[in-house]
Amino acid sequence: MARILPDGWEALDPQGPSHLGSAVREIETLRVLTALPDDCTVLHGVHWTRIDHGCSVYGEIDFIVVGANGRVLLIEQKSGLLDETPDGLVKTYGATRKKVASQILRSIEAMTTRFAQSRRGRGIGPETRLSIDYLLYCPDYRVRDATRAGIAAERIVDAERAPQLVALVLDLLLPAPVAGSADAATALRFFSGELSMVADVGTLIGRTDAWVTRLSGGLAQTAMQLDFTPFRLRVRGTAGSGKTQLALRVLSEAAAAGRSALYLCYNRPLADHVARIAPAGTVAATFHGFGDRLMRAGGVEPDFGAPDLFPRFEAAVVDARPAEAERFDVLIVDEGQDFTAAWRDGALRFSKEQGRAYWLEDPLQNLYGREPVALDGWVTLHAQVNYRSPRDIVDAIVPLLTRDATAPLTPSLLAIEAASPLSGSDLEITTWDEADPETATRSLHDVTMRAITKALAAGYRRGDIVLLTYVGRDHSKLLGLDALGPHALRRFSGDYDLFGNPVYTDGEVLAETIYRFKGQSAPCVIFTEIDFDALDEKAVRKLFVGATRATTKLMLVVSERAARCFAAAGT
Repeated sequence: MARILPDGWEALDPQGPSHLGSAVREIETLRVLTALPDDCTVLHGVHWTRIDHGCSVYGEIDFIVVGANGRVLLIEQKSGLLDETPDGLVKTYGATRKKVASQILRSIEAMTTRFAQSRRGRGIGPETRLSIDYLLYCPDYRVRDATRAGIAAERIVDAERAPQLVALVLDLLLPAPVAGSADAATALRFFSGELSMVADVGTLIGRTDAWVTRLSGGLAQTAMQLDFTPFRLRVRGTAGSGKTQLALRVLSEAAAAGRSALYLCYNRPLADHVARIAPAGTVAATFHGFGDRLMRAGGVEPDFGAPDLFPRFEAAVVDARPAEAERFDVLIVDEGQDFTAAWRDGALRFSKEQGRAYWLEDPLQNLYGREPVALDGWVTLHAQVNYRSPRDIVDAIVPLLTRDATAPLTPSLLAIEAASPLSGSDLEITTWDEADPETATRSLHDVTMRAITKALAAGYRRGDIVLLTYVGRDHSKLLGLDALGPHALRRFSGDYDLFGNPVYTDGEVLAETIYRFKGQSAPCVIFTEIDFDALDEKAVRKLFVGATRATTKLMLVVSERAARCFAAAGT
């Protein structure tokens, strides 16, 4: 089975939900292309393509197939009817008519040009080139006169030849590339960068069997093109803008160049996930985890039962005075809004003076009320585009950010653009009865259990669902449970093994707090235990963080008094 990137397309409704439109036919083609061999990679623009001012980031390329030998095949799919004219095949889009052959040739020329530019930009030189071929796939139309198509007949797969698509693709990939052509690894690295395709750290904890990828817009591409000395870049980006994806891109570039790299964040689940998918040779840890690492390197075995363990981890980093050989060429601080000034100083000591340092943060996700740290002399890049969450979810949450007049948020933080290709997620709000203390907990359990059942009935797998609590572990009425009715929960037990790894209970539906799940995402989020008397700044921040974890579906389970606050706010 071929590797398909981006992943996640399998879960889409083959009947064609309204938010996909014409992409349904491309999804059908993807199902066919999975029959290609394991050593083939298919890049596609379905579902996660970023639409920017009406143009896909893929331009006019529907599929890119990279063979094991490095040969690249561009597949242009034209669904529906075509016109055969003296000037060749023509596709009509409303009032616009486009020549198919010209589209394909422009795509090939643009791709080869950008590849050559990318090689020069790395100081490697343009002598290595892509070995590109092309194919037109029109599954709904039978070409009557191939001599007038403007495209070589053997490069056309029409309705009559559609059953042979996989075999014809393999025939075009089979010949050995000409001397000087890029190998498969080089071609894939180029496409991953050119199409802003990076690993999504929102992949659920424990699902390490696949790389789920997303198109994260222009943040990674823009940041990677910046160059100044000393390189100190502060990225203030909203949820879903691609901050951690940028971090993974930086780690990959550092590893490919043989540079040492250190990634630090606040949340343990996020750090563990990044560590699993980061390139070999890079270091990814929480700030406290890095302190653990330093203590062990100094011959001190941490006692995980000691009450002052975490302050000792902090001191190990803050008090460290690393030698030059112990510093890193690249330093990345993620979740910077959760760092203190002392942590900032400790982390930056591990950055080489001529190295590159990145500070990634989202002030709206500051759930601990910490003062923003000063980064004097740093260049700041603002990224206020959310690519992760369906547009209707973002549009419902953002207006709430202005409701607390006593602590107004910075206007620049409120200019959040919803840029996911998905909308119409049907945000659902259900309530539990908290009036009677004797029955409130049972009501909460029942309503939350029914939400899980409803998500399963909608087609989500248990591994696609995350049960997210508005409150922390110590105050949750759910996170002490092993199951909700028939639904077994996978939750952090509060214990660690001998190696300092968190211990989870058995279960298929992950249950977490918003504090631990920051920086991650899931297809279906059931955000529960939402209870407050007023939509103040703290409540809105927590709602913003929880809601923006969802990539396709969000269900809110709120108390009746919180529901009254929503109603007053017009939500």
